[in-house]
Amino acid sequence: MQIPSELRYSSDHEWAKADGEVVRIGITDYAQDALGDVVFVDLPKVGTDVAAGGALGEIESTKSVSEIYAPVSGTVTKVNDALSSAPEVVNSDPYGAGWICEITTVTSTEFDSLLDATAYQSLTNN
Repeated sequence: MQIPSELRYSSDHEWAKADGEVVRIGITDYAQDALGDVVFVDLPKVGTDVAAGGALGEIESTKSVSEIYAPVSGTVTKVNDALSSAPEVVNSDPYGAGWICEITTVTSTEFDSLLDATAYQSLTNN
């Protein structure tokens, strides 16, 4: 299981990567593996305001449907439209081409409070 050290993680198995005020979000390798083959991603709408811990959308797999939660508060400014026609990319490249959306946030404290790779590794080993 991959857990890139440069990312931050939520206890709900989303990853986050900050570039200034913009935070790119996806689901972790652990989450995509637990879901199985992803067949549909319900992306959030650009312009939607979200609160940390609030639902962003859903991921449907051959096993189940799972919520995607926002690890930070802010406004959805970009979505990965490629997932509409190729949702399986979430399985093959969860930390790259399988990203879900970008949120512009006004506070870095929520991002800073997310789990680092070591803490996320401990979470997934329990």
